[in-house]
Amino acid sequence: MSWFEAIVLGLVQGLTEFLPVSSSGHLAIAKALFGIETGDIAFEIVVHAATVLSVIVVFWKDIVALLQGLFRFRLNEQTKYILLLILSMIPVFIVGVFFKDQVEALFGSGLTVVGCALCVTALLLAFSQIYKPDQKEINWWRALVIGLAQAIAVIPGLSRSGSTIATGLICGVKRSEIARFSFLMVLVPILGEAFLDLVGGGFAASSVGALPLLLGFVTAFCSGLFACKAMIAIVKKASLGWFAGYCAVVGILCIVFA
Repeated sequence: MSWFEAIVLGLVQGLTEFLPVSSSGHLAIAKALFGIETGDIAFEIVVHAATVLSVIVVFWKDIVALLQGLFRFRLNEQTKYILLLILSMIPVFIVGVFFKDQVEALFGSGLTVVGCALCVTALLLAFSQIYKPDQKEINWWRALVIGLAQAIAVIPGLSRSGSTIATGLICGVKRSEIARFSFLMVLVPILGEAFLDLVGGGFAASSVGALPLLLGFVTAFCSGLFACKAMIAIVKKASLGWFAGYCAVVGILCIVFA
């Protein structure tokens, strides 16, 4: 992988991680368009970690407040919120531990899978704009259902942010809350995956050089900052229908030209 290809893929990852259009799907599309071969998923892990870091920067005050509440060592609003986040992480943890090889295989399965998954993303986003239940707070079962959506969204082309945000809206979670919950619930799983690959020697065995990894990380982080802030504003005020249309068009094109 060249430095230019790393920058392009980092930009694609950063911009599409938080917009409900599937970063993994767009990475696969970009690789196909530019003929990029990474040989392993180390690059994907690095750029995902970069976008997680951008979430930490955007939600720094929220994270500090949650940790302060946690270290009071009693059940309070912050502690309950952290427990809800932990509950939402359990499904993707199970997938990561028991189905890691199958998930990695999906990333090499071609654009047909990506196209079909993008169409599913489009349907989910569209339905979340049509079905509008009474708004409620996040509770235990809603957190678990949103977590299940995140676990299923490991399929390339099925947007993680789109799936979790749309599922939250369908469950009746307030618009002002679901984007925050969706972005915070991904912090530990992605950082944990990056850490396990680091201690397991996954990066040392990677065929991608250190410079492309660094450039991809920096580009994904900077573009992720912009996309994260933009998505928060979009979820609060705008319709996700435009993203549904976009995913449908791109998905159909992927299937046709695969």
